[in-house]
Amino acid sequence: MFICQTDQPVVQTKYGKLRGYCLDGNYAFHGIRYAKAKRFHMPEEPEAWDGVKDALSYGLVCRTMKEHIPCDEVRISHRFWPMSEDCQYLNVWTPALNKDAKKPVMVWLHGGAFDDGSSIEHIAYDGENLSRYGDMVVVSLNHRLNILGYWDLSELGDEYWNTGNLGNADIVAALRWIRDNIEEFGGDPDNVTLFGQSGGGMKVWSLMQTPEANCLFHKGIIQSGVIVDHFDSNKEANHAMVEELRRRDLADGARLEAMSYEQLTAVYSEIAEKLTAEGYMVVRGPLENDYYLGNPVKRGFCSRAQQIPVIVGSVFGEFEASPEIACKHSYREDEIDSILEERYGAAAQKLNTLFGKAYPEKHRMDLMVLDSLIRCADISFVEERCKTEGSKTYSYLFNYEFAFNGGTPAWHCADIPFFFRNTDKLPICQDSEDVKPLEERIFAACTAFARNGKPEIPGIEWPECTPGKEHVMIFDRTCEVRTNFDHELVQYHKENTKSILP
Repeated sequence: MFICQTDQPVVQTKYGKLRGYCLDGNYAFHGIRYAKAKRFHMPEEPEAWDGVKDALSYGLVCRTMKEHIPCDEVRISHRFWPMSEDCQYLNVWTPALNKDAKKPVMVWLHGGAFDDGSSIEHIAYDGENLSRYGDMVVVSLNHRLNILGYWDLSELGDEYWNTGNLGNADIVAALRWIRDNIEEFGGDPDNVTLFGQSGGGMKVWSLMQTPEANCLFHKGIIQSGVIVDHFDSNKEANHAMVEELRRRDLADGARLEAMSYEQLTAVYSEIAEKLTAEGYMVVRGPLENDYYLGNPVKRGFCSRAQQIPVIVGSVFGEFEASPEIACKHSYREDEIDSILEERYGAAAQKLNTLFGKAYPEKHRMDLMVLDSLIRCADISFVEERCKTEGSKTYSYLFNYEFAFNGGTPAWHCADIPFFFRNTDKLPICQDSEDVKPLEERIFAACTAFARNGKPEIPGIEWPECTPGKEHVMIFDRTCEVRTNFDHELVQYHKENTKSILP
């Protein structure tokens, strides 16, 4: 039954009353403002209001530097939404509006690196099933991205000191809102789990290294988000960017604030292209400073981050693609040898041997789409975590092969609907009777971890990693734990091939 009356469901927040709706006993509140901010400035608390404000529509999402176009929708179904720089909004799904309910809280951070995406961009991001069947409060949020959230302009003056971290600062503001208000939605502010995929996963571990954030959540789930060499803000390039602004008489914060977004992106893109041609690594991501303590794989985990239980993992194929995969069952053995040799050269034979040991159940052609970029980074992440006694770390690999094109190993984003219990929303997930049992195992592990800090799957023990031993939960038609099973393979693969980020 659907309920949305003038007087119910209504929740009293710190800033005013909000009206959402109820569907079959579960509540939803969309488009809640959690902060406000001027361009290139830190977020501030939102304004209070009188009366009852509707929370029935998703909030505006951050403007992006590129135009969205339909792409690969059969594998990753998207939905796009009106954009604005004024984008600090969140959504809440909850099974109870009882202040004493104390439900676990799961906060979703969307992907898209630090440039793109939104809380609702993927259909699989919908929090209804996770809330209803997991019996927990689910929150998703939008925040500033790209040059609005991660362009270091600190050289322009003290008021711009943290421009390289404004996107993450928005998330901190959302976490403060959750701390102050989530009890009214039935949530427990002392049991908050951050989870995110790709760029969302990167935000999880960067917030673990942010003192203003890491006291506001208690567990983290990082899906395909440990990419250590590609998104660290480059101070040398940032300085060169400001010097170029000075040469163009544009090194004035007020002037940059007054530009239209189109003018701003044009200026930035032109300078970035010039600097890239000169050999600078121009990236947009968190900036190491007093606010953000830096990449934990390179800098080590701060004391609070060491105490936060973490699930970290990736999928078999990630960004890798190969047209030959669609025909893999039609090739003769000698043809497969030729294809692998063309791809990997002299390394093909050893890779083939190592692959067979690590993945005896897989087709040899799957080696063409094996990911080592994120998988190797996961291994390093786990190794660094295990240096501290008591740092609880659980590792996984999503290894399911979809029926798409005759058998396609899991790609970047393929595991998202399983964590949200949303496989029913994507046609490509309706390919086998094995999907639902796998979804139930992943969902059980995810929600148990959010509840008590340990991922529990009925009938399967998932041990935490220990020094020298990465116990990896393989999520597949048959779920099992393998220890250090692919370390030699992915290291050799990374050394002998080039993984490609989109």
